[in-house]
Amino acid sequence: MVRIDICMGSSCFARGNAENLRIVRDYVARNCPGAVVSLTGTLCREQCGSGPNITIDGREHHGVTPDSILELLCHELPTGGNP
Repeated sequence: MVRIDICMGSSCFARGNAENLRIVRDYVARNCPGAVVSLTGTLCREQCGSGPNITIDGREHHGVTPDSILELLCHELPTGGNP
């Protein structure tokens, strides 16, 4: 199982995690058939200055934007296809 935590605190939300959430959901649905992915929204983790923040299997990723998230997902998630 892959666990993805997306910060939905006001700073990360405003900086792009609202869009990142949509991108992650779409990516998982299209590219990870059969994979078990836990997708959770979290509250602020006091890393606002380096946001938007996403944690994948315990690894923190900072400054994740809608423009950079697909590369991150390709690298971090098991896929059955292409993005």
